[in-house]
Amino acid sequence: MPLLLLRRACPAPRVTDGPARPSRPALRVAGTAVLALLVAGCEPGTRDERSATGGATGAAAPAASATPGAASGGAADTGRAASRRGALAQGGGAGSVDDDGQWTMPAKNYSSTRFSGLSEINTSNAKELRLAWTFSTGVLRGHEAAPLVVGSTMYVVTPFPNYLYAIDLAQPGGAMKWRYDPQQTRAAPGVACCDVVNRGAAYADGTIFYNTLDAHTVAVDAETGREKWKTKLGDINRGESMTMAPLVVKGKVLVGNSGGEFGIRGWLTALDAATGKIAWRAYHTGPDSAVLIGASFDPPYAADKKKDLGLTTWNAEQWKVGGAGVWGWISYDPELDLIYYGTSNPGVWNPALRPGDNKWASSIFARDPDTGEARWAYQWTPHDEHDYDGINENLLLELPIGGAGSPPRRVLVRPERNGFIYVMDRATGRILSADPYGPVTWASRIDLQTGRPVLNAEKATGNRLARNVCPAAPGMKDWQPSAFSPRTGWLYLPYNNLCMDYEGTDASYIAGTPYVGARVRMYAGPGGHRGVFAAWDPVARRKVWEIKENFPVWSGAVVTAGDVVFYGTMDRWFKAVNARTGEVLWQTRVGSGIIGQPMTYRGPDGKQYVAVLSGVGGWAGAAALGLMPDKDPNIGLGFPIAVKDLPEHTPQGGMLYVYALP
Repeated sequence: MPLLLLRRACPAPRVTDGPARPSRPALRVAGTAVLALLVAGCEPGTRDERSATGGATGAAAPAASATPGAASGGAADTGRAASRRGALAQGGGAGSVDDDGQWTMPAKNYSSTRFSGLSEINTSNAKELRLAWTFSTGVLRGHEAAPLVVGSTMYVVTPFPNYLYAIDLAQPGGAMKWRYDPQQTRAAPGVACCDVVNRGAAYADGTIFYNTLDAHTVAVDAETGREKWKTKLGDINRGESMTMAPLVVKGKVLVGNSGGEFGIRGWLTALDAATGKIAWRAYHTGPDSAVLIGASFDPPYAADKKKDLGLTTWNAEQWKVGGAGVWGWISYDPELDLIYYGTSNPGVWNPALRPGDNKWASSIFARDPDTGEARWAYQWTPHDEHDYDGINENLLLELPIGGAGSPPRRVLVRPERNGFIYVMDRATGRILSADPYGPVTWASRIDLQTGRPVLNAEKATGNRLARNVCPAAPGMKDWQPSAFSPRTGWLYLPYNNLCMDYEGTDASYIAGTPYVGARVRMYAGPGGHRGVFAAWDPVARRKVWEIKENFPVWSGAVVTAGDVVFYGTMDRWFKAVNARTGEVLWQTRVGSGIIGQPMTYRGPDGKQYVAVLSGVGGWAGAAALGLMPDKDPNIGLGFPIAVKDLPEHTPQGGMLYVYALP
């Protein structure tokens, strides 16, 4: 991550145990027995050509045939059984339309699909959505979190100072029940690389867990707002902060650190959910013993089987300040009993100062959640020369790789920051396919035999200037999470269309201060638009439709059983889109740019609601936070100059918006 130097109608589908005469290959989501969630007669079946300023291009998917039925799952209410809540918190029903209407973890489920089985809001009535209520967080800066809903209570985490609000959904307009203040160190914003953001919380067993900017994890009683425990995990004096959303797996709270631009040494830590005590910690640089690589480690490619690569792929002791933090997303496969997550960029940004592959930065790990032991690992971008952090979401799906008639295969689908969408065997880490989903100039392809990118020497950085490197340092897609629908079989991608000029410079390490070593200038990619929202078919390996946006699409996405996908834009639009055609069904303007993650839930009244936080900021929104790129085109490591017109389209803000049908 880059340094900003911010010191301040259709019937509901029926869940089936097998294919219901699908017209496309059967699909499954990890952790479910659902093979097809298809509804007859709901597909418009028309081609829709839209403009580059908010429309979509592409062909509609063919209509699917199935037996319609009624979706099950009662209204969320305070009396919902604790066992039911616990089951959802453990990731049950990841792709099922038997949805109880809650949202208890950041990605909705362990498979990270961000798919909701709710279908009251659908393609025929989404145009009727209306504002139900709003709630001010009282905080400006970038709001990147997704609200949680447990029973009849919504939980919202703000940017620094990281307040946690509990909102009573049973009361008209969403009455505030309580606010928890973690009482952070005031100096923490000084080591926030990319605004003082927070990506959300997780719920389990009556407790809300989340991280604070000053490198603590807190556990808060979901009913009372009382602090249960608070554990210090990092040191801001060494440049460590924490911005990621935790995941709770088998009684352990999984969290990681940020600070790749401050020379941290990255780690993932498991805390005992009941006590807050550290159960295990895995570093991502250094000897195998510290990385928790042992006899059971079996990476997919022979070159990665050597001993102590976290030492030998660095010069001297650079690994001690080698970055590789964890500020993105974690997924979990209960059947394989593996967690999956990625690591961030290597420190320092100038690759000439750190020769070698720099393992295990910009990589993915599969680990045993009980012990932290690594089962396999793969490095997306060896010797990362362009800040292509590897922290994006990992969607755990079962897809008919090979096309119609092929048996479903357990895969991990990863829209990676380096511009390629990977489909991998999630048991072994072996790459099955890797395709660019936008303009890529730094590499021509991924070699499936070795797993390594085939590099374009003209785009190498180090102590030289490389021009027209695509994608830019924020990647084709940064942290902003995609969604997957088992009804369409498609991935819904919010991403960037940016390229850059990149030149390495000298840098010296001083603990707790910026450690970067690069000059970067970004600009719009081919076509002149700076963002895209698209549907991608991971089996056919092609883009289905796309909507071109003026600014990078920095919000997350959510897709529903009503075949509606929601996302937001930095110029303040919140949109509902037909998941099959890309047609914009409804849009409304909010008070500030959206970089948060939309979610949907069933309220105590039985109605479906859609919620999103607005509040521009983050790396993408730096231009709206007072940076002046006209005076220094390299400020904020080049992102603000690419969106210097953003202040003309949005002010700062901090507001929750909730929508429903009349």
